[in-house]
Amino acid sequence: MGSKSKLLDSIWEVSKDFEFNSVLDLFSGSGVVGYMYKCHGKEVTSNDYMAMAATYAKALIENKDIVLSNRDVERILKQTDNDGFVERVFKDLYFTDDENRLIDNIRANIKRMRNPHKKAIAKAALIRACMKKRPRGIFTYTGQRYNDGRQDLRKTMEEQFREAVTVINEAVFDNGQQCVSTWADSLKLRKKHYDLVYIDPPYYTPQSDNEYVRRYHFVEGLARDWNGVDIQKETKTKKFKSYPTPFSTRDGAEEAFRAIFKKYADSILIVSYSSNSEPTKEEMLALLSEVKENVKVVPVDYTYSFGTRKSVKRNSVQEYLFVGW
Repeated sequence: MGSKSKLLDSIWEVSKDFEFNSVLDLFSGSGVVGYMYKCHGKEVTSNDYMAMAATYAKALIENKDIVLSNRDVERILKQTDNDGFVERVFKDLYFTDDENRLIDNIRANIKRMRNPHKKAIAKAALIRACMKKRPRGIFTYTGQRYNDGRQDLRKTMEEQFREAVTVINEAVFDNGQQCVSTWADSLKLRKKHYDLVYIDPPYYTPQSDNEYVRRYHFVEGLARDWNGVDIQKETKTKKFKSYPTPFSTRDGAEEAFRAIFKKYADSILIVSYSSNSEPTKEEMLALLSEVKENVKVVPVDYTYSFGTRKSVKRNSVQEYLFVGW
């Protein structure tokens, strides 16, 4: 949800004419934008309020040269004593009993690992495996009702985990810069100067929700091992309470933007946005103009796919890149 993988060329196009080295990806999500800037040799700080996003970034952006060896993988998959948490709490919800046991086994072995980047790769691989084993990759429903027979759904959990480790290992590289992954509320992140700040917040719109935790609560729970969360046992999906965010209301979003723009007023600001979001395009330009002398908006040719039917009207919205310098 919200991944900017198809917009990377456009984001780089509006970035490349500026002189900058350090970049803050303030709402990193899938991490693709921060990774793109890393590929261009930038010093990237990747931040998100979700543990799973910070895990991706630690494995692929902060990490310079650590990979999981075949021996590491076998140790992670080796049968060991575990707490049986997933098998017990999420029984018959998302995966089979055998798959839940494997998840618990991998969780236990990850806890015994010492290298933080190896742990991040293993966690990221487990998250990827779980999402690929779920029809539509989300956890807002139970069972397999959206099973369309895709090959990913036919592979075993172990096969998915092994393949995920390979994919992540192959993406690890050193760009010669000191990149960092942080896990923090965007408004509470310790202030530091960055040459460029890229901002891709949850979009507030009255027509749909922007709740990431509701969709991905199971894998977010995996990332933090369900520490510090209160599982809502009365819910069918066994989700936990969503994180508080100002972007859940229109007024909250406006004030959050104002605070972020003021905080990073000395940086080049690039904001991803969509035409069906609030504040409006004109209001966003005005907010940026409070701290920036030069402001422009760049329309991007892109169509969102929120659902399975291309005929759904809300699928066609204009993506914008706001730029302030």
